[in-house]
Amino acid sequence: MINNPKVVCFDWLKSQKLDNVRRLLKDQSLRKFLEMNGNIYPDLIRVFYTNLKFEGNNLVSHVKGVDMEITYDVWTEVAGLKYSGLRINKGNLGAVEDFNKVQYYKSCLKNQNAQVRTCSVGGLRLDERLLALIVTWILTPRGSNHFVHTEENLVYIYCIMKKIRINWIHIIKEHMQKAMRLSDYYYPYAVLISKFLLYFEVNLEDETSELVKSTQEMNNGCLSKMGFTKIGGKWISKDGDHGAVEQDALMSPNPRGKLEDLAAGCVCCLVV
Repeated sequence: MINNPKVVCFDWLKSQKLDNVRRLLKDQSLRKFLEMNGNIYPDLIRVFYTNLKFEGNNLVSHVKGVDMEITYDVWTEVAGLKYSGLRINKGNLGAVEDFNKVQYYKSCLKNQNAQVRTCSVGGLRLDERLLALIVTWILTPRGSNHFVHTEENLVYIYCIMKKIRINWIHIIKEHMQKAMRLSDYYYPYAVLISKFLLYFEVNLEDETSELVKSTQEMNNGCLSKMGFTKIGGKWISKDGDHGAVEQDALMSPNPRGKLEDLAAGCVCCLVV
């Protein structure tokens, strides 16, 4: 299965006065990557992953007779990413100084007196809530189990908020390996891989393609489903707890894991 891609438009962030999130993402040099859209090629994406190998610092694959060696220069040209910054993975989360998962999570809550055991993303402030959605649906997407907020997710949000530069090439490569290894992970980064196919001039004629639709872009509806409302040109939290309703809706069957209409309202647990 292929993970349904999402898109964040920086002009939309600007139009909604979400300037802090916009600046934080720009500080991570993520604009080109997060705004990538266009056609994706599901059959060829599966071939790419089937043949994918990790040789030294590069990704190597073979699609329709074309050898693809994805070097750091290719990453920069295609996705605007550079191999620099903190290399974080599950085995070295301690490399992030002063990070404590429970303390940091509590600091992100609208109600910082809330007890932290099982917790909903709905309790997060707007900036952290929006970054959580971007992390779990675009930067390190999963095909299922969006209800669980991992320690890794929290570390990424922490680093973004603290302006600690992350090596996103390293993160994405690690996530690709995880997706190939774990059955509950769909193949991620469909748009990125389709851009790699174009870069290496793979013949796409007569290939099945799908266009990334406007419904896959983050928009005002996402913020509403996250429990925020716009008053006087500013997004603020709605009164009341919508978490239980959103969780019930998300748990209903949905083909191909397409939860885009409800993604922003998912209920998450803190993994401790």
